This record gives sequence, C-alpha cells and structure tokens, in this order.
Amino acid sequence: MTTTFPQTLAAVTVNQVAAAYRRIRAVTVALAEPLEIEDYVIQSCPEASPPKWHLAHTTWFFETLVLAPRMAGYSAWHPLYRMLFNSYYETVGPFFRRAHRGTLSRPTVKEVLAYRARVDGILLDWITTVPEAEWDTVVSLIGWGLQHEQQHQELLMMDILANFAANPLAPAYQAPSPERVSPPAPMEWLAINEGPALLGHHGPGFAYDNEGPRHTVWLNPARIANRTVTNGEFQDFLSDGGYQTPTLWLSDGWQWVNSQHWGHPRYWRQSDGQWFEFTLAGLIPWRSEAPLQHISFYEADAYARWRGLRLPTEAEWEWAATHLPITTGNTLESGRYQAGPATGPSGHLLHAVGGVWEWTQSAYAPYPGYRPPGGALGEYNGKFMNGQYVLRGGSSVTPGDHLRLTYRNFFPPDATWQFSGVRLAEDA
Repeated sequence: MTTTFPQTLAAVTVNQVAAAYRRIRAVTVALAEPLEIEDYVIQSCPEASPPKWHLAHTTWFFETLVLAPRMAGYSAWHPLYRMLFNSYYETVGPFFRRAHRGTLSRPTVKEVLAYRARVDGILLDWITTVPEAEWDTVVSLIGWGLQHEQQHQELLMMDILANFAANPLAPAYQAPSPERVSPPAPMEWLAINEGPALLGHHGPGFAYDNEGPRHTVWLNPARIANRTVTNGEFQDFLSDGGYQTPTLWLSDGWQWVNSQHWGHPRYWRQSDGQWFEFTLAGLIPWRSEAPLQHISFYEADAYARWRGLRLPTEAEWEWAATHLPITTGNTLESGRYQAGPATGPSGHLLHAVGGVWEWTQSAYAPYPGYRPPGGALGEYNGKFMNGQYVLRGGSSVTPGDHLRLTYRNFFPPDATWQFSGVRLAEDA
C-alpha cells in the first residue's frame, strides 16, 4: 500500500489506511535512529529545523488537522504543542519562530516519541469508528498527512546533512557506500516537439493542489539534456572564473555571490589543493562523475549561461518526462542518500525521477484556474507562490512512492541545502 490512495476513497479499507500509516510513520523514526541524542536538538542554519522538531511537527499535523476537528472529545497531549510545533498555519494560530526552533531543549526526545505513540494509537483506533458518510473526507486528510510526512522525511535528511556539515569534526550519518563508480552517460540532446501540450496532474491518485488544474500550454521547439550536470562539468565553470564574472549572473544572484562570499557549491571543501564533498557519509573524496548537487537557482542559471544554454521550463521538463523514455535514480528507499552517476540507454531522460531535484527557469506561480483548498490546507502551497522557482524530478532522499512527474517542488533562488542540481536545455 503506497500513500497514493485510489480516487474512489470509499473503496479504501481501514486496514489499508492503517498499514500505510504505520509504514510511513515508522520510516520517519527509523531515519532518526542513527542520531545521537545531542543531534536531535541542533539547528545549524535558519532554513533547517532540529530533527526532534520534524518528529513532533508531523505528529502535530495529524493531531491538529485530523483528530482535533473530527474526533469527538479529543484531548490534546499538551496545550502548548499546538503553538510549538505549528510551522506556518496562520489559521491554526500562533507559532514558534522557525529560526529559533533549535533553542528548545524541551520537550525531550523521549517526550516527543511518546507524543507520536499516543497520537498514533488514538488515530488508528479512531478510524475504525469513522461513520461511512465521513470516510472519504477522513481518508483524504490522512492521505494528505502521509504525503506531508514523506516531505518531512526528505527535510529531515536535508537538515541532518546541514547540521553535520557545520561541525568541524565532520560527523557521518552513515558509512560510505561501496557502490561502484561508473562514468556518466555521454551528454545527448533530446528533442522537445513544438505544439500544444497538457501540463499538470490528472486522473486517479493523490496530487497536491498546486499540481493542477491540468491545462494547455504551447511549447516551442527545444532540446533537453539526457542527464544532469556533473561535478567535473561544473568545476570547469569554477576554474574559468564563473563566480567572478558578473555578466553570467542575474543581478540578485551577483549580489548574493558577493554578500555571501560564495565561490563553490555548498558542500564542496578544498584541502591541500584537493576537492572533497561533504555528504551524509561524511567528508568523501570529490568525484568528477558524480551529479552536481546542492546548488542555488542562481548558480544553475549562471552555469547555463556560461555554457551558452539555459534551464528548461517546467512545461518542457514535464513534456520530456511524460513523452520520452525515462530512468529512475536513487530515492530514499535505496538507503544510499546520494545521487549516483546517470547511466542508461541512449535516447532516455536519465534519472528523471530520483537523483537530484532539477531547477527549472519557471517561477513558482499558480496554474490558470488554480484555487487553494479551504481551511488550513489552503496555506500548504498557495501562499508561497511568490519569489520562488520550481524544481522537478526528486532526489536521493525523496521517498520514491511520494514522487509524480507532475510534482512541483519549490525553493527561493538562493536556497542550497536541498539536493538540487541542473539539467540543461536549449532552443532548437
């Protein structure tokens, strides 16, 4: 049972919901198990959150948005948790400042895990009593909550990496993978046909509100790369003075490079003239064939300009992913938590799913006819449609059954802590 419940929600059984709920909730706890108790509370940068907070917030979602409004007589575990673990839902009430989450030593990890267990037990008992008339709504809410939990599984891994990377001891979350190193496939250019194309989710299965409505767009003839850019290819940009050449950068990007004294991808490290890369396996030798990752939109755009190319639009990306044969890269289930070299058959869009999230040149904006859902879930996506760019595909820390070819991830243009890379495009 995946998180994608059938469109006919009435056909979903209590046992199916319970199995999906147990499985996905268990993954979050398992991802945190390699941590030491001291690791659960730290927050190395304002965009990250402490691992303990993720364990609590994903529980808060089920308590606050599913149980509290629908279960008669529900009593909250702790009245202040509604505020402490609210992320940004203004309709729910006040919330603790994101940048200060790492200041909270209490509740303890033990208390947070007890909170998870209590909410899980109540919810699993309660769904056996839900009236038939309310079943579709409850299943839909739980499905949304499980998708939300899977998003936080990825965020948890992103934040663990950011926290460990800030430590001079360079701690490792896992041992280095024994995966054999292979050269990437040669760069190929795949044709995108001119004409009308449908963009957005349709049909059965879960999709976030921002993936629709499905609508028609016009595509000009273009070409898209069969794979994403490698470390070695990006190093050529660095060696050619790419970070010191203002004509390659958007104005805001150039300001960002200079104000942040930015000169290489976030987790590259140099020592005695050699490059290393910080990963969830700790500091490892830099590999030229590895997919480039943890770069901002500004860096992706500047690199494309340096190559005389551009980033694809999200419409071009979705057309390619749905009209060309594709392959899948590493996702969370692989346990590697690192993108491998893009290898595969000629003519395929390699690692279109998994590997690294791929920046597009498309601003994160509503599709024509978009309307956010009512209530607190209306704050989930719609209110962030400003000043951000769309990424497509998925990464090595994204749960595989969470991904869709219509999935619209989004980040501000200066964000680098996500597992993001770049696939190039050009006009035909």
